[in-house]
Amino acid sequence: MRDYTAQPVPHSIWEKPSHFIAFGFGSGAVPFAPGTFGTLMAIPFYLLMQPLPHLLYLFLLILITVASMWLCDKVSKEINAHDHSGMCLDEIVGYLVTMFSAPQGITWMVAGFLLFRLFDIWKPWPIRYVDEHVKGGTGMILDDVLAGVYSLILLRLFAWL
Repeated sequence: MRDYTAQPVPHSIWEKPSHFIAFGFGSGAVPFAPGTFGTLMAIPFYLLMQPLPHLLYLFLLILITVASMWLCDKVSKEINAHDHSGMCLDEIVGYLVTMFSAPQGITWMVAGFLLFRLFDIWKPWPIRYVDEHVKGGTGMILDDVLAGVYSLILLRLFAWL
């Protein structure tokens, strides 16, 4: 489970590109609500990927997810902190999952943002189980992927209705 006590942000995020990326392209250095700022950082990436055909978006999403698992595992070992609260790459991945095949428009982007933050914070089953029991980079990313799947399902349901 993520340690939400005040953790100093390592200075290495401004020196090592891998740390900068794992810390949500710097968004994890914000001293309050780093997960929210990490999710906001996902929006430009979504806007770049949104016009892609669904199959290409999905391929990139899988590639980004696997690479993020590896990167977060590597960086957490280097800074000696499992799932540091400032490591926000997982929020970026989770939001990209949320927005896969979502309808276009600012309303849907905001709805996806709110739904993802809700599930990422609330952590209903099995998200909480994964968060507490799956270790390493896989666990860091997978709980946010699951929160993204829950959010995606609700977005698609809202669009269908």
